[in-house]
Amino acid sequence: MTTLAFDEEGVDVVYEGTEFRLERDLIEEATEKSYYDVTDHEVLKIVAEQPNLQGEPRRIGDILE
Repeated sequence: MTTLAFDEEGVDVVYEGTEFRLERDLIEEATEKSYYDVTDHEVLKIVAEQPNLQGEPRRIGDILE
């Protein structure tokens, strides 16, 4: 299971028992989008080769509201 915790500066990730942080700049570079326009599904695709995408994607900007 993958857990994502979003804040203004990036995402704290727990992936297969390993904890790490994806900084905002890295996410923007990887997606070529503004941080607030990136979706949780896009972040999952950065983290996992074959992510389990459930539900509708949510923009980080909406998550942080």
